[in-house]
Amino acid sequence: MKSPRSVAYFYSGTQYQPFIMKGCKTPCAIGSPLVLSQLSVGEASLSGADEFALVCFFLLSIQVWSLEQPEWHCKIDEGSAGLVASCWSPDGRHILNTTEFHLRITVWSLCTKSVSYIKYPKACLQGITFTRDGRYMALAERRDCKDYVSIFVCSDWQLLRHFDTDTQDLTGIEWAPNGCVLAVWDSCLEYKILLYSLDGRLLSAYSAYEWSLGIKSVAWSPSSQFLAVGSYDGKVRILNHVTWKMITEFGHPATINNPKIVVYKEAEKSPQLGLGCLSFPPPGAGAGPLPSSESKYEIASVPVSLQTLKPVTDRANPKIGIGMLAFSPDSYFLATRNDNIPNAVWVWDIQKLRLFAVLEQLSPVRTFQWDPQQPRLAICTGGSRLYLWSPAGCMSVQVPGEGDFAVLSLCWHLSGDSMALLSKDHVCLCFLETEASVSTACRQLGGHT
Repeated sequence: MKSPRSVAYFYSGTQYQPFIMKGCKTPCAIGSPLVLSQLSVGEASLSGADEFALVCFFLLSIQVWSLEQPEWHCKIDEGSAGLVASCWSPDGRHILNTTEFHLRITVWSLCTKSVSYIKYPKACLQGITFTRDGRYMALAERRDCKDYVSIFVCSDWQLLRHFDTDTQDLTGIEWAPNGCVLAVWDSCLEYKILLYSLDGRLLSAYSAYEWSLGIKSVAWSPSSQFLAVGSYDGKVRILNHVTWKMITEFGHPATINNPKIVVYKEAEKSPQLGLGCLSFPPPGAGAGPLPSSESKYEIASVPVSLQTLKPVTDRANPKIGIGMLAFSPDSYFLATRNDNIPNAVWVWDIQKLRLFAVLEQLSPVRTFQWDPQQPRLAICTGGSRLYLWSPAGCMSVQVPGEGDFAVLSLCWHLSGDSMALLSKDHVCLCFLETEASVSTACRQLGGHT
């Protein structure tokens, strides 16, 4: 998931809800008011250059507005074919719509108004991926009961390469950040990950074991030197880019015994109020909200036993294995989550190939994401707090606002100085103070005094 330069969302103030664009400077409303109670809003996103905003109404159509020319807008309707997904091309000039039952992908050009069709897209978790420079697109396909990958040139959507893959049920594809290697992995029923070159040659194939649930998550390092493969056996295997062999594997034990590993445990305690701090409200004023409990991190002494979840193994998608992993922007650290230890985030030192720190939260971790500019990790657990970790330490921040703001997901700004926190029906923009921003604010305040 790329970090946007701006955040697009719906402001739910009344029955008629205008589309609000919140950028890094000032918010602005674009488009006509929409009766959202009658529409199924799937997603809202921005083009790569922040020039257009797209709103996708699943099963219906999409609408596009220009942020530079608010009077310009268009509507794209797939007709009886329906609509299940929509995304931007990297150049921000094309929209790719996936029809119902994955019958085809329609490529709409906003400049020439031309239309192209791509047949046989496969319905899988990650079936489409673009190179970081935006030149090529890889698409997973399924035809004649066999998996294929097609590589297209994004400038004119011409087919560059088409080849079959040695997979039983292809689940995902992902370009390396340098755009030279494409990773293709099979379903969880078979442990297999394949590495292909841009011209479709099979560079290597890796399988850690057989006859058990296999790959659950995959992530490239930003330097393209390492490929991390998370498995259902609770281990992360790191492959190198030279021989595509495993250089190490990281286990996730429920007990931490190494005294060199820092274990942060979230602790919660209610704020203590002194009698001198109490004040009576003015007459006629309603009762204010009760003070919320505070949260902080404490360094635990080893050995530390982490909270584990007993998985239900007789049902589909058991809560086991590495369900989430991500590299820091400098490729120095790797953050992981083991789904049967859901409250913990593991941070690994990639330079020394060892465990660096463990953060154990009070609630299960929903998601985490690295700052795009530095090794700083943001974590949310579905509560009203945001958690930040860096090599210098970690902290817990209460999200301000009326009532409890349940942070369900988050997204960093490309600059790394702000992020968007998303709840079920609200968005909170979080700005992180730096020494430069504090000094600037102090000078501005001094100018007004």
